[in-house]
Amino acid sequence: MSTAAGALRRAPLRASLSRNRRWALITSYVFLVIFAIFFLVPPYSMIVTALKSDAEVARMATNPWIIANGITFDQFRILLTQADFLIFFKNTLIVTLCVVAITMVVSVLAAFSLGRMRFWGSGILATGIFLTYLVPDTLLFIPLFQIVKAVGLLNSYWGMVLVYPTLTVPFCTWIMIGYFQSIPKELDEAALIDGASHMQMLTKIFIPVALPGIIAATIFAFTVSWAEFVYPMAFLYSPDQQVLTVGTVMSLIRADVYKWGMLMAGALIAAAPPLVIYAFLMDYYIAGLTAGATKG
Repeated sequence: MSTAAGALRRAPLRASLSRNRRWALITSYVFLVIFAIFFLVPPYSMIVTALKSDAEVARMATNPWIIANGITFDQFRILLTQADFLIFFKNTLIVTLCVVAITMVVSVLAAFSLGRMRFWGSGILATGIFLTYLVPDTLLFIPLFQIVKAVGLLNSYWGMVLVYPTLTVPFCTWIMIGYFQSIPKELDEAALIDGASHMQMLTKIFIPVALPGIIAATIFAFTVSWAEFVYPMAFLYSPDQQVLTVGTVMSLIRADVYKWGMLMAGALIAAAPPLVIYAFLMDYYIAGLTAGATKG
């Protein structure tokens, strides 16, 4: 009798939990749809504007959310053949690849020494490296302007190769420190017993094991280098030295005349490389950012 009474009391409780779970899921999906619409509206507007003619973009009477006069690729054709967009793209690609290479070499070596080779002050130094990332670039570009000018790299995209690592190295080093510290110390001991040097430990053990963290740091360095705006705006002023973020805006906006079609076409092309990288490496990026949260 008592078992039957207990079952009767538990039945409403299960029904209540099931009902609460159903309403929680409905609420979650409603907010998810709202946020998806909110974040997808700008890309949709960019695509629609880039596929319109200049006459249709300028005609205020037409609906801005649809293409009334048919799809045209003239904005992309003019952008790639009659503007300096390909020069901006080439400069950005060179700067990004160089910065990513420099960042990964410096951050991996620094993270390995700070995370695994304990020495006096290593913890304070690691914290200081991360704190430098928190200093906004709007405060740093004035002293960095003097440095870039002193070394003769003002108005040269190679100056960006010198400046961008100040943004990427601290954060990438912090990511890699957390990842290296999560690797079991038994690997160090086994390698040392076998007679391996610290460089051999790094190249043959830690880099393969820490590959998700390295990929996460690489994606971050690529994104920052590809999308940086403040430093190119301050240090570059010749069209042949400009990068995508600043060059596209400066060449397609003249006084109060905005070439919206080509601006949106340029934004879509510029957004394609980061989008492809995130699409294929998102799992590695998430794994690399979260791996250092727990100790191995």
